[in-house]
Amino acid sequence: MSAPRSRPIMTAIFAVMMLALAVTCVWLGTWQMNRLAEKEALVAAVDQRLDADPVPAPAASDWPTLDLGAFNFQPVSLTGAFRYNQTVTVFTSLANARGPASGPGYWVMTPFVLADGGTVFVNRGFVPAEFQAAAVTDAEGDENQVTITGVLRPSEAAGFMTPEPDSSNRTEWVRDTTRLAAMVDPALAPVAPFYVDMPAGAPGQLPQGGETVVDFSNNHLGYAYTWYGFAIVAIVMLGFWLWRQRHPTKG
Repeated sequence: MSAPRSRPIMTAIFAVMMLALAVTCVWLGTWQMNRLAEKEALVAAVDQRLDADPVPAPAASDWPTLDLGAFNFQPVSLTGAFRYNQTVTVFTSLANARGPASGPGYWVMTPFVLADGGTVFVNRGFVPAEFQAAAVTDAEGDENQVTITGVLRPSEAAGFMTPEPDSSNRTEWVRDTTRLAAMVDPALAPVAPFYVDMPAGAPGQLPQGGETVVDFSNNHLGYAYTWYGFAIVAIVMLGFWLWRQRHPTKG
């Protein structure tokens, strides 16, 4: 006698669960659509920022509270002097290069001591792997003060799988300015929480500048369709199950 009484309860529980699942999937799909709008706005802002005139790079006094997202891909100008003998190289594999050099190689990261204090690592560009040793040993003397322009990029974050730096060869694996700072003269502190990519130089010149990668992962629309699809499936399954409850198969 208990089975017939429990059937409406089980039906209600199952219906509530499937409806809750459908609502959750719709909410997740809508959240992904909102993220899509935010990402498209970010891409549009970056495109506009890249075409803007350079602004002065943030001063060292602003670094502790700097909103790096607001300056990401912002063209900036800096006045100071390179410290070529403190250059560190960062391993990379350059694809879709704008210049003739590509493949395995290194970013050439040279400290640039600002006239107003503080140091910014400047990514002077890419060199193929066979030029790595020359990039760190063919150090010129400290350069007179110059004004340069480039694109500001936030420091990259080293992950738990990132190898330790190769100090003997002055090689790093990520453009993490904190890790880079640990490989140079401590007197260069403070070091900015960002680096600057230099523009392209003369054709064939090494390091090969102008290789800033502007790429944003944007899979939000596909994710939204997936969540909305799950919601539809949940409703269809619920409808079919309820129909089967009303029209049981006669054995």
